[in-house]
Amino acid sequence: MKIAVIQLGYDDTESVPERTERVAELVRAQAGHDLVVLPELWPMGGFDYRAWDEKSESVEGSVRAAIAAAARDIGAMVHAGSIVERPGETGPEGKELWNTSLVLGADGKLLETYRKIHRFGFAAGEPALMEAGEDLRFVDLPNGMKAGLSTCYDLRFPELYRAQLDSDATAFVIPAAWPMARVEHWRVLLRARAMENQCLVVACNTAGTHARAEMGGHSAVVGPLGEVLAEAGSDEEILSVEVADDLVATARETFPVLDDRRL
Repeated sequence: MKIAVIQLGYDDTESVPERTERVAELVRAQAGHDLVVLPELWPMGGFDYRAWDEKSESVEGSVRAAIAAAARDIGAMVHAGSIVERPGETGPEGKELWNTSLVLGADGKLLETYRKIHRFGFAAGEPALMEAGEDLRFVDLPNGMKAGLSTCYDLRFPELYRAQLDSDATAFVIPAAWPMARVEHWRVLLRARAMENQCLVVACNTAGTHARAEMGGHSAVVGPLGEVLAEAGSDEEILSVEVADDLVATARETFPVLDDRRL
């Protein structure tokens, strides 16, 4: 399976339509890949809290339409990162927004959505403005791996990934808007989630500076033994990685640590 991870860099000068058009063209440029991954909240700005309400849209909105067309054009599965979703309903906390990931098939059709479970902000930011997701979500990757879906701050909660493992996940796909201030946490946690669950990790972070927040970059693809197969720097960059279809199965067979779990 050939994977493209688009570590998008942006600032506060692009409008949502301008950025969406640019990103759709970046996706089209990845023809020949089986899976393309984008970062968290790239259309609306991962830390641009004040603009979320105005820039929110439904899952059926313009962002999905543009990226779906690009996915069809190159015949690749695209994890379109996440959007500020306004579905036209009110959640249990009385809010109307969610941080929602979209996964599109090679035909452009919506395969799965995931609403971020762990909201970052310590009572401000996401917890103040967004509802929390509740459900584990999975998608079958083009090579047959079962991928658990999560987003950014979710990475700090290992029980989420253990639950995905117990639902037979062999990969984790993680879009993010992780800041430079804590980028070393990001790098360590990606390897930890890969090693402890013997899963492939495909993690796409954001570059650039927006809403006065410098983003950390360092998107990565990590193998099931914790080996870093590819890692980006801090600027906009595209990783292209080929992963053997039997990578996870071979790792689990040669080092069967998961068989020794007792709790």
